[in-house]
Amino acid sequence: MSTATYAGVAVDLNDEGFFTDPGQWTREIAAEIARADGIDALTDRHWRVIDYAREQFLQTGSGPAVRGLGKGSGVSVKELYELFPKGPAKMAARIAGIPKPKGCI
Repeated sequence: MSTATYAGVAVDLNDEGFFTDPGQWTREIAAEIARADGIDALTDRHWRVIDYAREQFLQTGSGPAVRGLGKGSGVSVKELYELFPKGPAKMAARIAGIPKPKGCI
């Protein structure tokens, strides 16, 4: 486990860089993580996916995989890869401050 500082807030991360406590997440932190991952600005489409991923995690205890992320958020799988080019489910989860979805490498 390690600690990183985003938007002036120290957060606990696991060995893969995912939040260990999703309660530490804020939208400002999300924007900073996105910039570090090569997304200059989070658009409404990004936020739709991020908010859906957080909602699913809070309801089920697990973030959605790519197919579920696309279906549930209303953003096509093709667009997910355009929005989150380094792997939509994994990248969206990191930005959303939730653990890596099951099934992601």
